[in-house]
Amino acid sequence: MSSTYPEGLPQTGAELYPGEPPHDLGRSLKSRHVAMIAIGGIIGAGLFVGSSASIATVGPAVVVSYALAGLVVLLVMRMLSEMAVAIPGTQSFPDFARAGLGRWAGFLSGWLYWYFWVVVVAIEAIAGAVIIQGWTGLPVWLIGVALMAVLTAVNLMSTRSYGEFEFWFSSIKVAAILVFILLTGSYVLGLGSGAGSGGFANLTAHGGFMPFGFRAVLAGITSVIFALTGAEIATIAAAESAEPGRTVARMTSTVALRILIFYVLSILLIVTIVPWNTIQPGVSPFATALTRLDIPGAATAMTAVVLVAVLSCLNSGLYVTSRVLFALAARGEAPRGLVAVNRRQVPARAILVASLFSYAALAASVLSPTLVFSFLVNASGALMLIIYLMLALAQIRLRRQIEREAPERLQIRMWLFPWASYATVAAMIAVLVAMALTPDLASQFYSSLVITILFGGAFLIMRSRQAKGGSK
Repeated sequence: MSSTYPEGLPQTGAELYPGEPPHDLGRSLKSRHVAMIAIGGIIGAGLFVGSSASIATVGPAVVVSYALAGLVVLLVMRMLSEMAVAIPGTQSFPDFARAGLGRWAGFLSGWLYWYFWVVVVAIEAIAGAVIIQGWTGLPVWLIGVALMAVLTAVNLMSTRSYGEFEFWFSSIKVAAILVFILLTGSYVLGLGSGAGSGGFANLTAHGGFMPFGFRAVLAGITSVIFALTGAEIATIAAAESAEPGRTVARMTSTVALRILIFYVLSILLIVTIVPWNTIQPGVSPFATALTRLDIPGAATAMTAVVLVAVLSCLNSGLYVTSRVLFALAARGEAPRGLVAVNRRQVPARAILVASLFSYAALAASVLSPTLVFSFLVNASGALMLIIYLMLALAQIRLRRQIEREAPERLQIRMWLFPWASYATVAAMIAVLVAMALTPDLASQFYSSLVITILFGGAFLIMRSRQAKGGSK
């Protein structure tokens, strides 16, 4: 197969897999599962704990970082919706990059996304283990291994069991954030028994709203993008639902509201209540804000919610790494044996292989938890920007092709095309440049670039070997 996709527009996702049998994954997920998977994927340690590092390095203007990152994610999700409806039956969102830019883009975005979530699984396992260690005193590494083992078993049971676990995990997270917003919002506005706050003075005190300048706001988007990553899991989970294209399309109608409520508003309330320079990286700013409100047991309750959020993202991470690996195997870009499914229509081999690599990442992280945790958050954020950038470029190319050949398939359209698409590409490039120019983040940017180059080299090696073997 050539490295570029043929000129003809694929009618369905099956055309992206010429010569391959259709996948045997089940379709047991319902719309309510996919809806909560989409929202649950973006609410994890990145918000409840990782936001502390973002606040400490950006200041109150981190709210702008979250708003800009949320806008980028919203636009990318809209692009995915357009492509999902135009090319129904696609197995995973890296295949949209494949359809628009060529095989190299599908390979690269798939493996980078797989790598990203392998790292996330380790990060979430560490975050959960630290919480449980405070209650039990057991070693972090032991708890982390146990958490991964339990949720690996959940994923091995069935796709429906994963969906049910994620539905209830996400419901708890959503309820907790809404309660947090209600309590802290009342405090800021001087309502109820918690009245007496300092209003909005903390937004401009202690060095101003942007104590480190606007470049820090742009660079801060890298770690924020990491926190917001997860909405696109819906495009992968939807492949195991009854109506994949329509299910994905419905997700974007509420993504903007979710980001506004769960991220921008909650972070705004935190930096309003707590002076930004007192936030300690690695300590949940949600718990810190509730402690300031003097609500008995609130901080402990929030710690329990953080644990639920961590387990939820850990659950989703194991799911998505296995499905992306399954799709790569179906393309001949991962060992063919991984495309097998068991009698419950679950890709058990892909799940086990993904979990093994996450165990390795967990072991590496335990050697230096604070340093490695911070490094992986930022480096993974850069990887997601690279993946999103490929998706945006693919959407621009596919959109023009669809308009020429089959305009009736544009039942969902990217807003303000092509200018919104170009703006999204420009915004992501600007963030990557800001990261490269920020001394504290430059080494992490280049490490992400090295990882991208390594996977690009792997594609060239694979293509060369297949060419020598007579593969087309």
